[in-house]
Amino acid sequence: MLSALWNLGAFIVALSILVAIHEYGHFWVARRCGVKVHRFSIGFGKTLFKWSDKHGTEFVIAAIPLGGYVKMLDGRVETVAEDQQQFAFDKKTVWQRIAIVAAGPLANFALAIVAFFLMYMIGINSAKPVVEKVIVSTPMSVITTTERFQVTAIDTTEVGDWDALNLALVSQIGESGFEITIKLLTGEVVEPIQTYQVSLADWKFDPKKESIIRSLGLSPYRSKVYLQVADVAKEGAGFTAGLKIDDKLIAVDGVQLDDWHHFVEFIQQNANKTLALQVEREGVLSTLSLTPKYRQETGKGYIGVAPVVEPYPEVYRVRLQFGPIDAFIKGVEKTGQLTKLTFNTLIKLLTGDISVKNLSGPVSIAKGAGMSADYGLAYFLSFLALISVNLGLMNLIPLPVLDGGHLLYYFIEVITGKPVPEKIQEVGFKIGGAILMVFMSIAILNDFNLL
Repeated sequence: MLSALWNLGAFIVALSILVAIHEYGHFWVARRCGVKVHRFSIGFGKTLFKWSDKHGTEFVIAAIPLGGYVKMLDGRVETVAEDQQQFAFDKKTVWQRIAIVAAGPLANFALAIVAFFLMYMIGINSAKPVVEKVIVSTPMSVITTTERFQVTAIDTTEVGDWDALNLALVSQIGESGFEITIKLLTGEVVEPIQTYQVSLADWKFDPKKESIIRSLGLSPYRSKVYLQVADVAKEGAGFTAGLKIDDKLIAVDGVQLDDWHHFVEFIQQNANKTLALQVEREGVLSTLSLTPKYRQETGKGYIGVAPVVEPYPEVYRVRLQFGPIDAFIKGVEKTGQLTKLTFNTLIKLLTGDISVKNLSGPVSIAKGAGMSADYGLAYFLSFLALISVNLGLMNLIPLPVLDGGHLLYYFIEVITGKPVPEKIQEVGFKIGGAILMVFMSIAILNDFNLL
């Protein structure tokens, strides 16, 4: 319950920031173009707070935080007095209207750059993409080495950490294949740098079941985890059973334990069931009665126990932190990379190269917001930038009801010299609204695993 509330809170904060920046882009340019703005609203529905400025604009915080709007003086939806015509949106030049509409999505791209800039200024800890082994019968099984290695590039894109590698691989969805460059880290070899051609012809990826990295066949290096207790949470099932720090786990219900992962799987699959846990304490074997609790958020069992973990090698760690100039350059580059990736993904959705099952809705976004907030401000900023890029690009899709649809009509007006007839616009808005509702429904159904 607390986890759900935390996710919801982080989601509301993130969405409010994104909406506020997007609408402020429209608002700021509208003011500069001399358009009168009646209302600037964050959220829909019942007004919670409101105030007005000296220009008569009403600023509103509403109850439903799922969007926002800027209401301008517009002769198409209201009667405008003769002396107010010059302040109406529809009376502005087509290029001014284009600037006002485009300012919202552009503000989202600007927000992404600022968020990444702040993230790189604060600094973020990451890890080099070091691979322990390649999983057999996967696309990556073309890599023949048995040595530990680091991935350095996908095609011509250099990757310095796992996040960069993940983005580079996601961009390959729907492609026929790619080139991977690796650097061997152990053993004596003649050529420490090797390249391989990876075919995606028979590859099938389900993001609900596993990460793209593991789906392709890469098993990341992880510090060794021992079957020994490092910490026991009070009031947890392990504490109730009598587990203590330094206890060594031997077997569960007579099944010998191979590693910590094996033990975790056993616990997760046996919520609310009493298990016989054999442990070794100070050289003496004993059996404890352990009943894993049920965690509603995951639908699995847990006992509140942490294992002894071998320290992660410092040589495999990397800290992404830069001065102001480099941080800004990195922010621009990262925003550009995400924009390109999102655009290509949209194209692949339309062409069928990517399944609509990969669409995510508000529930998935809320979970992502909560998880990023858990890790700290820098990670939350990264998440905010990612969603901001997506929001900006989605709004530029030439679909009526979106900013891109309005821009399409205005560019037609630029070419033809006259506005698109109102009736045609209305039909377009209805069709666009229906298409948008279909995609939103698919995304929501995906969130609840109903597709």
